[in-house]
Amino acid sequence: MGSSLFRTKNVEQSIRDTEEPEHALKKSLSALDLTVFGVGVIIGTGIFVLTGQVAKNNAGPAVALAFVAAGVVCALAALCYAEFASTVPVAGSAYTFSYASLGELPAWIIGWDLVLEFALGTAVVAVGWSGYMRSLLDNAGWHLPGYLSGRDGAHGFGFDILAALLVLVLTAILVLGMKLSARITSLVVAIKVAVVLIVIIAGAFFVQSRNYHPFVPPAQPVPAGASLKAPLVQLMFGWAPANFGVMGIFTAASVVFFAFIGFDIVATAAEETRNPQRDVPRGILGSLIICTVLYVAVSVVVTGMQNYTQLSVDAPLADAFKSIGHPWYAGVISFGAAIGLTTVCLILLLGQTRVFFAMSRDGLLPRFFSRVHPRFRTPHRPTILLGVIIAIVAGFTSLSELAELVNIGTLFAFVVVAISVIILRKTRPDLPRAFRTPWVPVVPIVSVCATLWLMLNLPAETWLRFAIWMVIGFAVYFLYGRSHSRLAHPEQPSEPEPAPPIS
Repeated sequence: MGSSLFRTKNVEQSIRDTEEPEHALKKSLSALDLTVFGVGVIIGTGIFVLTGQVAKNNAGPAVALAFVAAGVVCALAALCYAEFASTVPVAGSAYTFSYASLGELPAWIIGWDLVLEFALGTAVVAVGWSGYMRSLLDNAGWHLPGYLSGRDGAHGFGFDILAALLVLVLTAILVLGMKLSARITSLVVAIKVAVVLIVIIAGAFFVQSRNYHPFVPPAQPVPAGASLKAPLVQLMFGWAPANFGVMGIFTAASVVFFAFIGFDIVATAAEETRNPQRDVPRGILGSLIICTVLYVAVSVVVTGMQNYTQLSVDAPLADAFKSIGHPWYAGVISFGAAIGLTTVCLILLLGQTRVFFAMSRDGLLPRFFSRVHPRFRTPHRPTILLGVIIAIVAGFTSLSELAELVNIGTLFAFVVVAISVIILRKTRPDLPRAFRTPWVPVVPIVSVCATLWLMLNLPAETWLRFAIWMVIGFAVYFLYGRSHSRLAHPEQPSEPEPAPPIS
């Protein structure tokens, strides 16, 4: 039994599976498309909200250094992702990578983790987008009835109709094809980046140097907590992080890190890329660099426009413009945030369906879901199934408390990918690697340590919820996945069902 739990699927077999006509995805993406996907999912409300929030509560003007520190941690993980995605250009991202190196059970665990991460991420972002849209509609004099405005504050029945409709529309776009998704994403990302640049350039004219003093405010110790809402590192070691000061920069980095989440989704589209060996590393690293520069620029502008102690928590950047007598920019920022969340939702949904598709193709989930559409060459069955489920969840549920599950899922994936790079270098040194992570094993080990540190700073209740989801995943694997895995039936490489015609 032990050997079957850690049986690996070799890279050559993974690549051959992508060539089966009934399971083959259409290759239509370029390096530019992937970079746009990365920028589209990374830049969300974080750039408009998190920058000022963390400046006020954790780091002061030094929040810019916190973004740099978080960007470095992400860059370490990105280097590992880039090597794996160029070596194993198969849908599934960290799931596929771990299947080739760690074995089936670890691959299932990470796949199950990614399904949760992307599903909750999509639902949370859809609810956030709905809030922005309702605000814009209210400003225009159009008001939705309370029972169609979500669960927050609802008395009796409450359904977030805008969040559900967004997910269903994006589901239809993904079914129609990746190239259409890429074109829509490119347009929306162009608008979103333009809004960000307008804010940076306009805000630069109102920067006052006195607001940068002190750049690193004096340290303020945080009292240790003993509840499940306290960071796990406090409960384990009794150590409480500090706000402000030098340590406050690293405390802030553990918060703003989550504004970078999303670049790993680029790897899920490797199988649909025309030249994945060259383009996937460019897409991953390019999007990360662009977003780091934009985050740092926004943080410098917002802390220069208004003293960090006076920044608001809910909408710091918009309120900073209001404080200097330019409320028009607040509307621009709200518009940019609403537009931006559309692409975040689209790409999170894309990532989840590709992981689900890859697990289905391997037999760990029903193979019914790994059949691609005969015309559009997209995994339409899991896309429709997951889209409908997420639309219902987004409509009926207030997910703010579950949002941190998205973070721990991403960090867990980072750890697995970094370890997998080391293992595959040892077990398969013969594999052609179009991109090689430098200084292996030093870079992957440092990546694991930095990621684990950020995970320890998450609340203990987040770890508890994550553990519950993993227990459910173990049950599904042992009741279904292990016995239906294609590696358990090597004599049955594919089903007798004929391939659908290509039109």
